[in-house]
Formats: sequence, structure tokens, C-alpha cells
Amino acid sequence: MSQELYYTPPSDEVFNEMKQLAIDLWNTYDNTYWYADEKVDKIKDIENIWDNFMYIFAMFDSDNQSKIMFWASEIVREETRKRLY
Repeated sequence: MSQELYYTPPSDEVFNEMKQLAIDLWNTYDNTYWYADEKVDKIKDIENIWDNFMYIFAMFDSDNQSKIMFWASEIVREETRKRLY
């Protein structure tokens, strides 16, 4: 069930929040060599299809995933947890 859910897009509201949280986090990075811009460009126009919700989350290491979860609303946390377990 969780594997199937992993590939099921959440609501647009949940997806857009995850996308914005990721962009906000990437914008805290040093962008000397356009690293953050490159990451933001990968997700700024991404659509809410398939596993793109989790793709955005998986771009980060565990410390930054924890930051995303800390900043996220309860519904985003819940939708992420359901897909991870």
C-alpha cells in the first residue's frame, strides 16, 4: 500500500507547500556556483504528478528533511509520513 501511495500525488495545496518549503530551503544555500539556482530550477515548474511530491523531499539529506518536516504544516507532515512508511 505505501509503495502505491508513494506514487500517488497529494492535493495541490499539499504539493505546493512542499515545493515552496524546498525552494525556501534551497535559497538558504550558498549560491556562489549556482548550486541553489540549479536545484530550484529543477522544482519550480514541476507538476503534481506521480512521485514528484516525494522527489522534492528526497532531494535533501536527512538533516534538511528534518527541517522541511519542522517547517511544514501538519497535513504535509502526515502526507509525507504516510508515503515513507
